[in-house]
Order: sequence, then C-alpha cells, then structure tokens
Amino acid sequence: MKKPYLIIFIFIVILLMIGFFIGNNALNTNNNTKEVKQVENPKTLIVYYSRSGNTKAIAELIQDKVGGDLIQIKTAEARSANYHEEVNQNEQEQDNDILPELKTEISNFESYDRVFIGAPTWNMALPQAAVAFLESYNFSGKTVIPFNTNGGYGEGSTFSQIEAGAKDAKVLEGFSVKGGEETNGILLAIKGNRKVEVSKEIDRWLKKINQQSQ
Repeated sequence: MKKPYLIIFIFIVILLMIGFFIGNNALNTNNNTKEVKQVENPKTLIVYYSRSGNTKAIAELIQDKVGGDLIQIKTAEARSANYHEEVNQNEQEQDNDILPELKTEISNFESYDRVFIGAPTWNMALPQAAVAFLESYNFSGKTVIPFNTNGGYGEGSTFSQIEAGAKDAKVLEGFSVKGGEETNGILLAIKGNRKVEVSKEIDRWLKKINQQSQ
C-alpha cells in the first residue's frame, strides 16, 4: 500500500473509532438517565396499626430507609388496654363485620403514590381498624406494600386482605416478621439486637421488591 493511501486508511480508522466512542458514551448517558428515574422516590406514606409497639417499630425502620410520612391508625373510641379484652372485642367485630370509626384522617391521601400498610395478625387476620382504613380511601393507581408482625403464626390472611381492600392498586410482596407474644407476656420484642437483625431483613426485602433504601 502506497504511503498516501496508508495515511488515508489510518485517518478513516481513527474517525470510525472516535464515532464509536461518542455513540457509546451517548448511550451510557441515556441509560444513566433512565436509572436515575427508576430510583427516584415517589411521595410515600407509611401507615400502621400497633398495640404493643412491634408494628410501629417496623414502620419506623421503613421510614428511616425510604423516607415518607409516618401515620398511626387510631380508632375514635379508645381500645381496652387489656390484651384479652381488646382481642375479644376485635374478634366480635370480625364475626359481625363491624368496622370501628377511625380517629385518623388523611386529607391529602390522593397525593401519595406509594403506601406502606402495616398491622399485626389478630385471629389470623387484619385488625378491624386496619380494614376500616382500607375501606376509607381510594387506592386506584397507587403502589401498596404490606408489612406485618405476628406472634409466630405468620401473616395469616392480612396480606390477602390488604390486596383485596386496596382496589385497583399495584400490591407488592409483603414483609412479615415475628414480634411479641402477648399471651406469654412478651410485649415489645423488636428492640435492641433483635431490631438490628430485623432492620437487615427489611433491607433485603426492600431490595427484592425494588423499593431500595435511601
């Protein structure tokens, strides 16, 4: 190959290489932009019903990781401080399909895109106060994420009830963990080292459902 042609050939190769790197960088920039959009946190609400504080502890850990507003579900009429009395009252409400009036009211509920809903397992189901909350709002188009504490028997029907109650919402995989055992006098169990362990479990769960921590 004569020298002038060799110079032209080398020049063309250099131009092709420059074009390749520019195009590749532009593609990476576009991909990076899309990734940033995927991890942007929507406006988040974390609501929970808690008697002994275990579900509250989970709600607070979630808030620490994803941000958002934290609201406790409270009934208009104060519930009994006695465990057995409240459980019996809730069981009667379940059997008779009675929903307690709620003190909690969220006036700007429609502004939230993502709603974490937490409650303990009572009688293998949701407390009726949590059912009343689900009946009170329009979940259409929202992402709903359940979480649960229990005495060792699992979430029962709590997750399926939340999915059924949050009509027209996208319901993600829930998080369930063992909390206290009030029948054995063990109230707040998610504290100290146990709370640290549960926090790590929550991290893994949030990553699994693509709702990463901050």
